[in-house]
Amino acid sequence: MAYQVVNPIIGMQPLADTSTTKNHVLGTMVDATDVSLGAGEFIYLEGVASTVLGSFVTYNASDYTTALLAANAIGPVAVAMAVNVAGPNYGWYQISGKAVGKALAEFADNGNCYATVTAGSIDDAVVAGDLVRLCKGASAVNTPSTGLAYFEIHRPFVDDDISA
Repeated sequence: MAYQVVNPIIGMQPLADTSTTKNHVLGTMVDATDVSLGAGEFIYLEGVASTVLGSFVTYNASDYTTALLAANAIGPVAVAMAVNVAGPNYGWYQISGKAVGKALAEFADNGNCYATVTAGSIDDAVVAGDLVRLCKGASAVNTPSTGLAYFEIHRPFVDDDISA
């Protein structure tokens, strides 16, 4: 993942870095491209404990705090670009494009994405009310040791609607 920001901000914190200093206004968004993954969109957020590269989080659009995605969560969803734990720490999260994210071991290519009891990870096992909308699997898990897979995302969200 070597995303290059399309219109960099002077003094910009790199997309794959975390910082104990808030280097941008929370909620700042940038566009970037990667030779292999294509175009993506990223948002600057505050970290939360146990966030690792690829963690799925929900975030609060009023104060830009995050929580690891978990069963019964509600809100917009993003994917951590770095280890970005509480502290506070600040970093970039992907909200559109082809993302690298955490998935449970049996996650299948082209699977629907569901929040799980394993905070920060996605699974393709159907759980009523936990469908992560506008998120689709784009590969199986690469190896159980890393627990990472590719996802196609376009400003995903979870709303706890059990009708879908």
